[in-house]
Amino acid sequence: MMIRSLLVFLICCGAAQAQVADRTPSHCVALAEAAPGMEYVVPASLGPVDAETVRIHYITHASFLIRSHGGLNMVTDYTGFTGSLPLIPDVVTMNHAHDTHWTANPDPAIPHVLPGWGSFGEGIQHHLDLGEVLIRNVSTDIRSAFSAVEPKGNSIFVFELAGLCVGHLGHLHHEPDAAQYAALGRLDVVMAPVDGGYTLDLATMTRVLKRLRSSVVIPMHWFSLFALDDFLAGMSDEFAIVEVGGPALEMSLDRLPSRPTVMVLRPALLNDQ
Repeated sequence: MMIRSLLVFLICCGAAQAQVADRTPSHCVALAEAAPGMEYVVPASLGPVDAETVRIHYITHASFLIRSHGGLNMVTDYTGFTGSLPLIPDVVTMNHAHDTHWTANPDPAIPHVLPGWGSFGEGIQHHLDLGEVLIRNVSTDIRSAFSAVEPKGNSIFVFELAGLCVGHLGHLHHEPDAAQYAALGRLDVVMAPVDGGYTLDLATMTRVLKRLRSSVVIPMHWFSLFALDDFLAGMSDEFAIVEVGGPALEMSLDRLPSRPTVMVLRPALLNDQ
């Protein structure tokens, strides 16, 4: 009987380890046991992504497509439109500081819709484990109508996949406190709003990013080249600046730059061509 129990235990442990292997562990602070892998039907025109690699495509404003090797398509700050390419994302995240960051009517075919806010002042907590990808959030405050504050009205979303931690700061209105920094953990790649006023002033945003010290910073939410250039000037003392020359890049652990780097993407909708 003891031998049989031991065999059952070993078999169960082996199955659990096989499930965890579906997602390469990252060094983010929040890791969960992976669920069995899932299959998704996606447009072939999006193209394959190499193993242990993440594709990041800057769509517009604060919206990015994050695509995994297994074909998961995740769109940040989803407004309901990503371009003329037929696409039902597997996951969308949203923030509601302005209507350019969310939609009240997401396509009901989208399996996972993650709003970055809950009831006023209460925030919301997400911990979505899809096997290959773990998605979680850290709540921050936003300015609401008439310069009031909506506590926990914004979410910084973190995507853990391919051994990487990819963070999207959303519509960040204040520097994270010590607990929020700790909850974020180490972000390898971070998308940061650099408009200089609607979210954070550039001095504060630069301080936040220099503290996070992510390997790759992707500027977003810039309304003019002047704002973008001012941001790049403020980062250039500690970060390399790379003009990618298009809307997308692919990242993996072995491609992370040795020096922290700002990688500038030029937004482009997801179109058929």
